[in-house]
Amino acid sequence: MQYKQKDNLEIVRQTSGVIPTLPFFEVKNSILGKKYNLSLSFITESKMRTLSKQHKGSYNHMNTLAFELEKDSGEIVMNLQTIRSEAKEHNRKYLEHLIFLFIHSSLHLKGYSHGEAMEKLEDKYFNKFN
Repeated sequence: MQYKQKDNLEIVRQTSGVIPTLPFFEVKNSILGKKYNLSLSFITESKMRTLSKQHKGSYNHMNTLAFELEKDSGEIVMNLQTIRSEAKEHNRKYLEHLIFLFIHSSLHLKGYSHGEAMEKLEDKYFNKFN
């Protein structure tokens, strides 16, 4: 298991491999702020399947889930296996898709729901950090 922490962001990889080198800290601070406490965990497909069923009622949410814990804290869990396999479907490279989904999940924690306003912000932050 690998672990990194900076600017109230804790990153844990519970699967084999290294933590991807992406601007997670900068994205988190831009969207949620420096004072927001965020945990980002990379988990197994099996664990994601369990969380998806428990919290969403189906196995359809296999790439990322975001959970608000308190007003200024939350958790994002991601399954890298699913993200890697679906990147081509979205005409993105693996790391591009990963940072996009981190932006997407961070915006959910900020209070945005799917729709035009969220899509505009996704584009803004994706262009800034990609």
